[in-house]
Amino acid sequence: MIFITAKFHVLPEDADAWPDITREFTQATRAEPGCLWFDWSRSVEDPTVYVLVEAFRDDEAGEAHVTSDHFTKARSTLPPHLVRTPEIVNVTVPQEGWSLLGEMAVPARD
Repeated sequence: MIFITAKFHVLPEDADAWPDITREFTQATRAEPGCLWFDWSRSVEDPTVYVLVEAFRDDEAGEAHVTSDHFTKARSTLPPHLVRTPEIVNVTVPQEGWSLLGEMAVPARD
């Protein structure tokens, strides 16, 4: 699985609208057959920072994503709303989904 985390520093005047600005791109990406997840979070410390956590099934799915029409469009429509180039961590991991965080196991509830 390809696991990606990207940090987007959004212009202050666009920060509240970022979910709407990225909505079309987000929905199209989530609809890709090889997309496992594509989730945005907003920093609790800096409301102009959004973190994207995404995963794709394999290299083929990652390639399909970065060559898609919606990714090509996002490359031109999203940067005008950003303070700087997004930061990214991109790794391939030998698993197919989320693992449980055993150190914080939650006991069964009645």
